[in-house]
Amino acid sequence: MKVGIADYKIGTSPQKLITLGLGSCVGIALYDKVKKVGGLSHIMLPDSTAFHRDVKEEKFADTAIPKMIRELCGGSLNTRNLVAKIAGGASMFKFPDKKMTSDIGRRNVEAVEKVLNELGIPILGSHTGGSVGRTMVVDLETFVVDIRTASKSITVL
Repeated sequence: MKVGIADYKIGTSPQKLITLGLGSCVGIALYDKVKKVGGLSHIMLPDSTAFHRDVKEEKFADTAIPKMIRELCGGSLNTRNLVAKIAGGASMFKFPDKKMTSDIGRRNVEAVEKVLNELGIPILGSHTGGSVGRTMVVDLETFVVDIRTASKSITVL
């Protein structure tokens, strides 16, 4: 199942979830190791609080992760059996003046790690930072996560 930008999908074994184009965005794979059910979120921004109008919850780390967990866990935030793997958060643009960049990739990774930590969900693997885009493929049978970069290299988390 394909996961778009500012979206998430839930699936069950033996399905695979895939998201493309993780530049400064972050992909968050969550997995219930007992039920073999999982989800993949593709967030764009760290924090929804600066946006006062109706916001798409799936766009932000602070709202997308809890929403995906509630769907995974039947309406609760019971995270006892959940584990995570994350990828993305690259610094895709170089500016001669470092003050011109807000390093959104790094801030996205920090926000994702903070939310997962607050919810007590261990991160079993990560492939973050750098300056290359990534594709993330999550196998819901084994929770093996393949990370493919623009240079065609594959990393297994």
